[in-house]
Amino acid sequence: MAKIALLGSGFIARFYADSLHGLRSRDRIVTVYGRRKESAEQLARDYQVPGWTTSLEEAINDPEADAAVIALPNYLHEEAVMACVKAKKAILCTKPLGRNAAEALRMLRAVENAGLFHGYLEDLLYTPKTLKALETVRKGALGEVLWTRSREAHPGPHSDWFWDSEAAGGGAIVDLGCHCIEIGRAYIGKDIKPVEVMCWADTLVKPIEAEDNAVGLVRYANGAVSQFEVSWTFRGGLDLRDEVMGSEGTIWVNNFLRTGFEIFTSGQGSGYVAEKAESSQGWVFPVGDEVHELGYNTMFAEMFNCMESGAAPAETFYDGYIVNAVMDAAYRSAGTGQWEPVQLEVWRGKESAEKRGLAKEYDDRHYLIKEEMTHYGTVKLILKEKQTGRIIEVEKQPGDNPDLPGEDI
Repeated sequence: MAKIALLGSGFIARFYADSLHGLRSRDRIVTVYGRRKESAEQLARDYQVPGWTTSLEEAINDPEADAAVIALPNYLHEEAVMACVKAKKAILCTKPLGRNAAEALRMLRAVENAGLFHGYLEDLLYTPKTLKALETVRKGALGEVLWTRSREAHPGPHSDWFWDSEAAGGGAIVDLGCHCIEIGRAYIGKDIKPVEVMCWADTLVKPIEAEDNAVGLVRYANGAVSQFEVSWTFRGGLDLRDEVMGSEGTIWVNNFLRTGFEIFTSGQGSGYVAEKAESSQGWVFPVGDEVHELGYNTMFAEMFNCMESGAAPAETFYDGYIVNAVMDAAYRSAGTGQWEPVQLEVWRGKESAEKRGLAKEYDDRHYLIKEEMTHYGTVKLILKEKQTGRIIEVEKQPGDNPDLPGEDI
């Protein structure tokens, strides 16, 4: 049983509380820290938590708590982590780990030097569909992963500090891009080094200093590319979609907006639909079990199971640091308009990764480029001659195995 000091009493803290008091049942929040007395007291009341406080150190040092879950604004993460390190408490921190890689690295070094259990709460890697997709990729069903695309878009975040680039560390990239980048890493392979980033970012709609839209490409050492698309100005709800393209297959994942559950209502008697939903009338798209579908249940179950067994979870502060370093490169690229290197002071994966040979042999003289059935019933082959490099086209009836053109044709 985990006894938890929940640091934060706002939007994400309530999602966490729903999960912490739900899936495993035996885990309990024993105290809540809130920046405002009213919100801390209300969360404690709603979730039957015995204690609450407006003192961060008091919550962390509660003798009943053996772990702290950080659900605070980005600018408070480092302060909270360092206080947990001083108190020698296990730490689970919401995304992003830091406002930049320098903050994230200080936190990583602090928890590792103290020998403390630490988990990076990247919930979208724990959604049921993502877990199934990752298992499929690891079994080799897609062959070599060549390209990923991850999109998160909605009408904008829920708290004031998100919109302050200094407090948050940026805009839509640091808020949403952290999810997309880590999803891409997981599919490509977290031991494959992210090398450089090309990113466009702009403020298109909102009267803020930070970017409200961005698109980026992360190139990896093995040649794979991971694309992220983020927006705070998308209208219509919360759009969470991922795509993975491999040499042998493709995966499409729609986690939230259109998942096969649709309701039409006049609006009478309706209320909350789903996170970031903009309407409660007309056609609406609820989510059957929001806490589970967003990955919180599986994430916390894995975190606390690992804490009890002494194992490292799938997502640690190291992963949070890598994501921050990639986002730093994205911000530099958005400013220069150039590919910018990912600067990693700490890297624990492969230093280099060669592209795997993907050319398929058709016979001893030819590589197969493409084979397709035509609409008029023949099989068309596009081949490359090994010796000359010439591209040739061969057409045959299904089941035939005719002689191919010789080198003199």
